[in-house]
Amino acid sequence: MSSRRLEARIPEGPLDKKWERAKFEMKLVNPANKRRFKVAVVGSGLAGASAAASLAELGYEIDCFCFQDSPRRAHSIAAQGGINAAKNYQNDGDSVFRLFYDTVKGGDFRAREANVYRLAEVSANIIDQCVAQGVPFAREYGGLLANRSFGGAQVSRTFYARGQTGQQLLLGAYQALSRQIAAGKVRMFPRTEMLDLVVDEGRATGIVVRDLVSGAVRRHAAHAVVLATGGYGNVFYLSTNAKGSNATAIWRAHKRGALFANPCYTQIHPTCIPVSGEHQSKLTLMSESLRNDGRIWVPLRGGDRRRAAEIPEAERDYYLERRYPAFGNLVPRDIASRAAKGVCDEGRGVGPGGLGVYLDFADSIRRLGRQAIAERYGNLFEMYERITGEDPYASPMRIYPAVHYAMGGLWVDYQLQSTVPGLFVLGEANFSDHGANRLGASALMQGLADGYFVIPYTIGNYIAGLMSSDRTRLDAESPAFAAAEAKVRERVARLLGIRGRRTADSFHRELGALMWEKCGMSRNRAGLTAALAEIPRLREEFWRDLNLLGDGDGLNQSLERAGRVADFLELGELLCRDALHREESCGGHFREEHQTPEGEAERDDERFRYVAAWEWMGEGEAQTLHREPLEFEHVHLAQRSYK
Repeated sequence: MSSRRLEARIPEGPLDKKWERAKFEMKLVNPANKRRFKVAVVGSGLAGASAAASLAELGYEIDCFCFQDSPRRAHSIAAQGGINAAKNYQNDGDSVFRLFYDTVKGGDFRAREANVYRLAEVSANIIDQCVAQGVPFAREYGGLLANRSFGGAQVSRTFYARGQTGQQLLLGAYQALSRQIAAGKVRMFPRTEMLDLVVDEGRATGIVVRDLVSGAVRRHAAHAVVLATGGYGNVFYLSTNAKGSNATAIWRAHKRGALFANPCYTQIHPTCIPVSGEHQSKLTLMSESLRNDGRIWVPLRGGDRRRAAEIPEAERDYYLERRYPAFGNLVPRDIASRAAKGVCDEGRGVGPGGLGVYLDFADSIRRLGRQAIAERYGNLFEMYERITGEDPYASPMRIYPAVHYAMGGLWVDYQLQSTVPGLFVLGEANFSDHGANRLGASALMQGLADGYFVIPYTIGNYIAGLMSSDRTRLDAESPAFAAAEAKVRERVARLLGIRGRRTADSFHRELGALMWEKCGMSRNRAGLTAALAEIPRLREEFWRDLNLLGDGDGLNQSLERAGRVADFLELGELLCRDALHREESCGGHFREEHQTPEGEAERDDERFRYVAAWEWMGEGEAQTLHREPLEFEHVHLAQRSYK
């Protein structure tokens, strides 16, 4: 443990004035000087594309990197349900403060008040920006933007484009990015993976990358580095994340000095298509928006194997509506997921293996008509039928929780800067806004808030400081760059030289099964202790028995996967260590030893009201824990209740 003080740099003053004050107090870079500075943006999803486009529009020279063949393939495209904003178009009592309160409460009081309020404050600007870009949000008959509800809220504040909101928002950001590429202000590097961060004299000065097509290892110097590379949910192997989603960029930055915050805060999404067999390599999300019109239930009696249509209403248990009458099926994700696991553990689950619950639209179809449901969710219903062979208009969907999102990430201050000066972290890659549980439709909000409305101010403040300290020269030939490149090459050679018997995927699958069993929806001391004994053994076997075909001088996807799995084998251990140290239940982190008599999460605010930020101490060394205390001046700490 350590007493190192983490400076969050939260501005003084009233909550609703902090961001305005911060913007005014930040140093500025005049337009002519902006052209002298280069920023490396790693990742081209919503956070990365919006940041690259916005910074280029301001005049900075931008290098943008993604491992996909196009920014349009970033995993942001998979987001379905919507994006929150405090517009109060429905006149149902919403406000900036209510969005702020719902987000802090939904995160089980484990997020900074100032960061969350800023997110709520700029949310309305995001919608205006995206409408101006032409994002085709759903509209009511009269032409006004439509809203729907999401979990953890009693107002309708979610803007959406059917079940493909992420895709439409990403296309808006992509067109803004493409404009800057065409103008020569952004250089785009697709099929390029960041493999190390370069830190010189205590600050980030660039990255080392590998061209995934040619195999070439290259250096890229920059005055500041922005990581917008998403979360680490694929440490569990089976998740709703794209197969390529990985933690390599943030993990390599962590090993260069960036603290990793709250890794045990991982989100399990309650509405996913259940696992169908050992052959699967990923899981499929069914949007939380479906809980607006779908009712979740299981048979009242355990072991009931009748088809859904054969079970009369009196023999069904709408357990969320029964247990949480105020919010019903729209309770937050962590609560809905644990409730689904609970009824399945009782033997009342449905489908093969009993790992599923029903999401039933029969009442809504009777009330609104099939056409209305198809207009809202048609593409989701079609996707479900293609995957399962079952018609959700005729019979209920079967759903079960799955890993979906990571609330933890690299520690950042109020200006989104990590503990490495010059390294900024945006979107899901940082820990900033969601506490121990993210509310639905808030990921897109955070990514675009960080990229469009926060980083353009805060990175300028940092760069202005470089000018005053005469640190404007870039040098990709420095000893720090040479050392980082040598380390990347040595690691690639080491992976290729093992010549064992097992594939990287087999190790990843074994790690994922271990993580899900010992550190998944619920956790306990015995399971976490066992995982912390097993993961180092598995990691040692990986470095002894990995088998990679091919070489490093061209396209080699097995090599790509092996490098990412190696990082997951280290990150997984930290995730379990963080979960073991946090002797409380909060949000997505549920310790079985710490629950109320009703089975709800029981926090320990006296001992654990802090951000846990871990410092890499070297290979084979235990990481050091640093704490950032969380203060709550505007929200009253209380046991969450959605009853």
